[in-house]
Amino acid sequence: MEVSAGELRKAVESQHGGKAIFVTKLAVKETFEGKTVWDGVVHIFDLHSNAKSTRAYAWSGPIEGSDKRRFYAVCCTWAGLVVAERKAKA
Repeated sequence: MEVSAGELRKAVESQHGGKAIFVTKLAVKETFEGKTVWDGVVHIFDLHSNAKSTRAYAWSGPIEGSDKRRFYAVCCTWAGLVVAERKAKA
């Protein structure tokens, strides 16, 4: 069951503060040794008024043995490091 961008936006804002603005969503399928270990949709948000990040990723998944869902919200804080690494290699 896919949850709405609005529900995930609330999760991002409550877990990380700031104002989350929906950007897009992507289907993600993760495999390990040829077997699917996760198949779902990740929503991407721009994050405003957050001192540490400008981007957040959010998704949800069922809680085993329950009809409830767990919400995950992760801030992206590494983008500056990637740019610095690329400049260092140039």
